[in-house]
Amino acid sequence: MKILFNKPYGVVCQFSKHDNHKTLKDFIPIPNVYPAGRLDTDSEGLIILTDDGIFQHQISDPKYKMQKNYWVQVEGAPKDSDLEELRKGVDLGDFKSLPAEVKMINEPAILWERIPPIRERKMIPTTWLEIKISEGKNRQVRRMTGKIGYPTLRLIRFAIGAYKLDELDPGTYKIIHE
Repeated sequence: MKILFNKPYGVVCQFSKHDNHKTLKDFIPIPNVYPAGRLDTDSEGLIILTDDGIFQHQISDPKYKMQKNYWVQVEGAPKDSDLEELRKGVDLGDFKSLPAEVKMINEPAILWERIPPIRERKMIPTTWLEIKISEGKNRQVRRMTGKIGYPTLRLIRFAIGAYKLDELDPGTYKIIHE
């Protein structure tokens, strides 16, 4: 069984109780499924849960190179040349990221309101990027955009491999039987 879940902002990717945040258990009343990969509490979007340990490993382990696609709202207005470092791989100190596919995009059409809203500065624009990576290490996309001088304000994962968020509302899930 596979469950596609649109994780809202502020939710922790675990089923055990958390003192300050909602967890997966608050949204998914299905026993014996586990997240295949995680999103940090500040990120939103697609989480796949499964009872299939092999499938879970294939999503989580970078050696399988399953692509993860993100919509990323950054502070500032990068030029295409500013994004070249992401395309080549970014030295993040503890590791160098693999090359990412990156392009500037318009605000996604299926975007929902984030609660609480991102911080906005009147004199500093924001830009939406589509970033595709196959690693997915802890806070990797945020670290990559920060390293090139464009901090992430909002991060939404909209696809993992062939699985897409589509029009799944935040906090809702659908079960896929394959």
